Amino acid sequence: MRNWFTLALFLLPLFSPAQPVPADDSFTLLVAQPGRTAAETAVLVGKKLLGSPYVPHTLDQQPTEQLVVNLHEFDCTTYLETVLAVALAWHDNRVRTVSNRTTEPATCDALFQQYLTRLRYRNGRIDGYASRLHYFSDWLRDNERKGLLIDVTGTLPGRVMVSKPVNYMTSAVYKYPALSDPTVFEQMVRVESALNGQPFAFVPRKNVRQAETALREGDVIMLTAARPGLDMRHVGLATRQADGRMHLLHASSDAGQVVISSMPIADYVLHHPRLSGLRVARLRPDQLLTANRMSKR
Repeated sequence: MRNWFTLALFLLPLFSPAQPVPADDSFTLLVAQPGRTAAETAVLVGKKLLGSPYVPHTLDQQPTEQLVVNLHEFDCTTYLETVLAVALAWHDNRVRTVSNRTTEPATCDALFQQYLTRLRYRNGRIDGYASRLHYFSDWLRDNERKGLLIDVTGTLPGRVMVSKPVNYMTSAVYKYPALSDPTVFEQMVRVESALNGQPFAFVPRKNVRQAETALREGDVIMLTAARPGLDMRHVGLATRQADGRMHLLHASSDAGQVVISSMPIADYVLHHPRLSGLRVARLRPDQLLTANRMSKR
């Protein structure tokens, strides 16, 4: 079964729907050593991509909104979505195999793309630019509703409840060419309005060292923005390093590539004044969705 899945990733173009790039043999090894859980596998897959270049706006190159699969270059969000989708698809494929259901490379490919779509788009459906989960608080809420993740910030030591309005995208239209369309702009206004006024648990920067002790391998780390109108500034995965503390596995714009932060997460937050704290999500232990269940939602 493992061979089927690695073969499927080998056959999957590194970038689609644009002109396919020939796959490199290294990508067949993405899940050669899976973890016991999808979260652990996500970290292992993420580490296979260390050194991959950081490239922004890879999802905005097509004239219409469509699924973009790019296993070669990432921003922080596409990196996170990709490694989670690979891990979820691998574990889903394992469940299907244990259940004595035939799996083929095409099935693995389809599972990966379905999980990527489900993570990236509201209700798992592509319906224009505004259906993409641009704000990470929206991403978290939607994926929690879909049963893939659970927001565990409220269980962390040092958390507080806050409410923060968001309007960054509609206030900076020049950064988002798609918003020049009045219809799309109004759709994003509605997205922002739905997020505003929603209280949530959050760990302020002064308490992050305390919260770091409760993190687990593969936790989704969402670093909140100090800037008004913006919810999250950066995302990645928690991974324990030789110093015994949790560090951030992420696509870094500062480093220009996928890296593990040299500083533990708490120190990283304190070192970056544009960060106000963090939120944390965890893949649910029962999060696997077969293709049939996905298609019914």
